[in-house]
Parts: sequence; C-alpha cells; structure tokens
Amino acid sequence: MDFLCEIVQALVALAALCLIVVLVIAHVTAKMVNLTRHEKEKIFLTAAGEKELFPSLHDPHSRELSVVIPAYNEELRMPVMLEETMEYLENRQAKHPSFTYEVIVVDDGSKDKTTEVAMRYTREYGADKVRVLTLVKNRGKGGAVRMGTLSSRGKLILMADADGATKFSDLDKVEAGLNDLDPKPENMAISCGSRAHLEQDSVAQRSTFRTFLMYGFHFLVWFFCVRGIKDTQCGFKLFTRQAALKTFSSLHVERWAFDVELLYIAQCCKIPIAEVAVNWTEIEGSKLIPFWSWLQMGIDLIFIRLRYITGAWKLQSPEKTD
Repeated sequence: MDFLCEIVQALVALAALCLIVVLVIAHVTAKMVNLTRHEKEKIFLTAAGEKELFPSLHDPHSRELSVVIPAYNEELRMPVMLEETMEYLENRQAKHPSFTYEVIVVDDGSKDKTTEVAMRYTREYGADKVRVLTLVKNRGKGGAVRMGTLSSRGKLILMADADGATKFSDLDKVEAGLNDLDPKPENMAISCGSRAHLEQDSVAQRSTFRTFLMYGFHFLVWFFCVRGIKDTQCGFKLFTRQAALKTFSSLHVERWAFDVELLYIAQCCKIPIAEVAVNWTEIEGSKLIPFWSWLQMGIDLIFIRLRYITGAWKLQSPEKTD
C-alpha cells in the first residue's frame, strides 16, 4: 500500500511539473500583437495604377459594409466567389442607392497571380469599391483578415473566405442575426455564420479518424476558450465596427485558430454573439492539411488560454497601426 501511495504521489508531482513546464513555455514563447505594416502594405492601387493610402479602422466609417477576403494562392477559386459577391452587392445597391460598400481582397503573400486577378475587379468596378491589399510576406489567414479589417471603412465588416464555400447572399441572415442582438453595449456585436446544422451529414461522409479529430477540436474549443458557439471556424463572420476594433486590436494568433481567439476575446469583453445557420458547400483546394492543421490548432487553443491566464497576453485597448 505504501508503494502504491508513493507511485501516486510521484505521478501527481510529475503532472504538476509538466503543467509548470507547459505554463513557462506558453509564457516565454508568447508573441505580442504585431500591427506594424511594411510601407508597401499601407497603399492600394487605383484602377489607373495610382497609389493611395489605406484608411484606418480608427477613422469614422464612410461605407455601410466592408467585405474582407483573405486570399492565399487563390487565383483559380477566387473569381467565382468575387463574381457572386459583386453581383449581390451591385444588385443591393441598385435596389437601395443609399447602400455603400467596399471589398478588400488581402493577398497573403501569394506565389501565384492572386493580386493580378483581384486587380481586374478594381479596374472593372473602381478602387472605391474593390481594393487589393498585398502583404509582403505570408502572415496566415488570421493575420490577413486583421490587416484587411484594420484598413476598412465599413460600419459593418464581414470576413468571407475566397473559396466561396458560403453562399454570399446569406449575408442577409447574418445581418438579421446581428440586428436581433439587443442590447449592443457600446455598439459592439458579432454575428457568426454556422455550419453546425450540417454536421450530421458531414460526419456520414468523413472517415472515423477525421470525425474523431473534429469532435476532439470541438471539445478543446469548449474546454479552453469559447462556450455556447457550436461552429467557431466558419469563415463568414459579421462585426460592428466597434467590435472589430476591440477584437482585432488584441488578436495574437494569425493562423487557423484565430477565429477562436477572436471569439474568446469577444466573450471576455462581454460582446454579444449570434450564431446563424448558413448554406455551405465544401470546395476543392482547401489549404488545411487534415492531421497537422488540426494538431496545430489544438496546440494553439491550449496556448491561447494559458497565455491569457499567465498574463503573457492581455486584452488591449485599440492602438493605431504603423
């Protein structure tokens, strides 16, 4: 019996030591928010090829809606999405002339012709409606969305994936979800598109291993970071300008798990969040590598919570970008 007690004590001590080591690693390896821009990232090109400075999210809004589209090597998939997006936005403006919008395509250091493809839409619709922000180096999807958001003019800001997996007209649904949130303290609110209603059908098409990874990820999200949101990863989220400024100014994670940190920040700041079912179709060409991307996201989730617990990361007041 004494021998068994010694083993239990040793295991408890080992677990405590491992926890301390993980906490130290999480704290020491934490990166601060990097809002610094390269000089080339401060400007966009007009249809005539002239350079103009991007505005700041800190400025008062001058458009009803900004659509931020992160794009990495998306020259093939993006045109379909942009055609659908522009058709919807132009039709809405034709019906309601007071409605104003902009689309910001953020080329996340692509190696293909993503910027050139996006610039075709600038030349067709003008730089007042379509702007291209080309990042000097790849930051990751979260970093790309943040840079585009911080350059936007919209009263509302929508992040939408370049693959067009979500039907763009579902903007009506997420807008309705945003409007239904009441009250909105300091006019801060977020409406998230959700694929949770499609989960049972998708499970039937997935392998047992991928299903295990999916449910494991959902558990880690719930346990460490975000409660009450069934689908944190749908790339179709609508923010009020004030909510975008509050959350993106504190965002640290720039890869796949950035959505979780955004929603974690929002819940810590008591920002109301709606979750709205949207149409979604899986598009070939995903950048996610099934096992390694899920593993990276899982590690990021654990470290998100630990870094806030240890004080390595703090919720920041919105700061100007350089």
